[in-house]
Amino acid sequence: MTPADLKSFLLYCTLINYAVLLIWFAAFSFAHDPLHRLHSRWFRISVERFDALHYGGMAVYKIGALLLNLVPLIALCLLY
Repeated sequence: MTPADLKSFLLYCTLINYAVLLIWFAAFSFAHDPLHRLHSRWFRISVERFDALHYGGMAVYKIGALLLNLVPLIALCLLY
């Protein structure tokens, strides 16, 4: 795999990860109450804990996308 191929691969991975993150945020924002009702059927969870879990999950996902996709992409762009 050439550096150009790797750069385009990492770019697409970054874009896909951020699209997933945006869809997750949109679903969480616009369908908050139905999502909470759905999850509270399975688990006894308060609204505050539900919000904290989703925000924490989004933060971990975003950090993972940054560290595993965007940082190597930037490093490759600086090298080649």
